[in-house]
Parts: sequence; structure tokens; C-alpha cells
Amino acid sequence: MSSSITINRRVLFGDCDPEGIVYTPRFSYFALEATHEAMHILLGAPSITALKFMGVLTPVRAFDLEFLAPVTWDDELKLEVRVSEIRQHSFSFIVCGYLKADTLAFSASITYVTVSSDKKEKIQVPEKLVAALNNAI
Repeated sequence: MSSSITINRRVLFGDCDPEGIVYTPRFSYFALEATHEAMHILLGAPSITALKFMGVLTPVRAFDLEFLAPVTWDDELKLEVRVSEIRQHSFSFIVCGYLKADTLAFSASITYVTVSSDKKEKIQVPEKLVAALNNAI
């Protein structure tokens, strides 16, 4: 299993329904934000900017999410991001969201596919990105 990058995020008022429970779709934002922050750390620059500089876009090809515990307003989430797979045209992360006392609140699997920014066609994962992702394994 790969090493993890930890991202902390506080649940904001706007993430929640009137009862103070996180809206279901917000978990996808939490997971996607965490993977982009992890790539920022690995690439040493904001992820979208660094990827565009490499001539690549990274749309999500697959996303799987499992809810395990309720999350409420003002909770502090510890998001552990792990690189789970690097393939020829895609790469994947596992994101685990923990509450206090290491209670697993949700887990997500996200696979990005690499597409050329000019032609919008599938391309190989750039070597610079492969090297950065391998540093997290």
C-alpha cells in the first residue's frame, strides 16, 4: 500500500443541509479537492496549472464513494490521499475521510484519465506526473 498525504478540511456551513449534516454530493468535492491538493504537494505547484503546463487535462473516468459515518457542520476532516494505481493513460487515488478519534467517515476511489489539452484525445500519463505519483508510493 502506498504512503498517504494528509489534507485537513473543516466542514463549512454551506456543506450542510438545514439539519447540519453534510449534503451527499459534497463528499465528492471533499475527495476531489483532496486529490488536487495532494497533486499540488507532489508537483510543487497548483495541480491544474501544473497539469496544463504539461499539456494534459485530467477528467475523472471513475468515481466510487462509500459513506460510513455521519459528518456534521464544523467537523474537522482528516483526508488521507493515497496513489493506488498508475497506468498508461490513467492514474487513481484512494481518499479516506476520518473524523476525531480516527473514525472512518467515508472512502472514495477516483480514477483520472489523461487527455491532451489541445486535441482532447487520450494520451499517456506524462513522465513528470508519473515520477511525482511514484514518489507517493
